[in-house]
Amino acid sequence: MRPRHLAVLFCILGGSVAGAIANAADIVTFHGYDKAVELKNDAGVTVILCPQVGGRVLEYSLNGKNVLYVSDDEKNWKPGNRPPSSAGRFDIGPELIIPPREVLWSGEWTAEITGPRSARMTSQDDPNTGVRLIRSFTLAADSSKLTCTQTIMNVSDEPKEWCHWSRTFAVGKGLCFIPLTANSRFPNGYVLYEEGGLINMRPEDPAIVRRSDYLQIGPTPRKPKLGFDSYAGTIAYIAPNDLLFVKRFRTFPDRVYNEAAGLTISVWYPDNAMVELEPIGPRERLQPGQSADFTEDWYLSPMKFPADGATISVEQLTAATNAMN
Repeated sequence: MRPRHLAVLFCILGGSVAGAIANAADIVTFHGYDKAVELKNDAGVTVILCPQVGGRVLEYSLNGKNVLYVSDDEKNWKPGNRPPSSAGRFDIGPELIIPPREVLWSGEWTAEITGPRSARMTSQDDPNTGVRLIRSFTLAADSSKLTCTQTIMNVSDEPKEWCHWSRTFAVGKGLCFIPLTANSRFPNGYVLYEEGGLINMRPEDPAIVRRSDYLQIGPTPRKPKLGFDSYAGTIAYIAPNDLLFVKRFRTFPDRVYNEAAGLTISVWYPDNAMVELEPIGPRERLQPGQSADFTEDWYLSPMKFPADGATISVEQLTAATNAMN
């Protein structure tokens, strides 16, 4: 059955027309992409997936507001153009030692609709890393929850050690909050990447402040790349277009995190139009034929962006994130 007929079948079986139209999955055209996959639900959430360049998420929106940063190159993309790399990007690491992987990062993926609000994208096999990546997405029927699972599959004939690395571009110039946990290896709860590949273990930056059990980032810090070893498994971001974007994910205190500083989270906050929100998974030791999954749950809700240097109370932020399900 063609995906666009799922809503029609729902009506035949007794569902409402409005519910059928909203709770749907379909192949659509989005900017220059004519093989994009759209997931929608009754809560006003739309997700656009892009198999043609890198298996990414191009839109994650609530009531028409997209929290993801989409570049002008992306909006004007045509087949044969240089592949852009904005919006909801996923990757594998560790960053400093993984080889180039254009097949995964910007190559063409296949896509299939797997249910009324779910889809799967699969990469080509990448000879440089020895893996195939599979990304599965499911949008809840009545909330903003988007479940994103990346599977790393070893398709080579030798063991591989990689990790999940999410590199999502959100609309920039917002406020980012990282919940802290006890026994951090870092004196100030984070590290800052300086020039020349140096990692500052005791950074000071007025744009990064501790507020109760959170580190708040914003406005633009002195250097853009920050790292955290928090096991809270949450990133919260208030975007300037009045959206609260939350990522939740499992952490594994007893496993090895093989980024250079043993990070569970990285944030890249440059002085421009995007910010990068990066959950990092533990090291996966994969024998030939083995695979490993890492799941992020995404959430959106309206939240007025604090104006004129103001901020939000920790209590309000905690209540808003706790209400997401």
